[in-house]
Amino acid sequence: MKKLSYVLMIAAGALTFQSCNHAKDAKDTADSLNKTKDTTSNAMNTGGIAVNSDDAKFATKAANGGMAEVEFAKVALTKTSNAQIKDFANMMVKDHSMANDTLMAIAKMKNITLPTMCDSATMKKMDDVGKKTGTDFDKAYVDAMIDGHKKTLTLMQDEAKNGTDPQLKAFAAKVAPTVQMHLDAINKIHDSMK
Repeated sequence: MKKLSYVLMIAAGALTFQSCNHAKDAKDTADSLNKTKDTTSNAMNTGGIAVNSDDAKFATKAANGGMAEVEFAKVALTKTSNAQIKDFANMMVKDHSMANDTLMAIAKMKNITLPTMCDSATMKKMDDVGKKTGTDFDKAYVDAMIDGHKKTLTLMQDEAKNGTDPQLKAFAAKVAPTVQMHLDAINKIHDSMK
């Protein structure tokens, strides 16, 4: 039994190392797994997927964006001394964590694979913003939040209007007003920093 555990640990380590060498990010991996599940001839092996490819891609994009908002907020909470930004960051952690949990529950029911970490572009942007300090950090964080929330709002509105899965459409319709409220709040913070 110990030998089997040892062999499985080595195999898992090798797969992890191999995936790092391919530099494929978590969102791309999730999209690939969902595409494989979407193949009806492979449904017996993969369990199939209960949504079309566009809805699955929405779910992976939404998960990536939601994780990004939480992770960016955690960085902001450690780097800023601006009370408005701290309040906003706390709101990001609370609201996007709730939305992420809801999305994960839907994805589990629909057999959609979601990314487990932010994509490489988001990680790079987070790293770039995180290197800044003081008001330079505050400005970069606020700009990143405005950009991110505009994209997320468009994503949610498009899914609410054009999605085909009723639960994902309802999720997007429910989350869109919260994202709009976040965008309004971060725009006010931006205007107060001028």
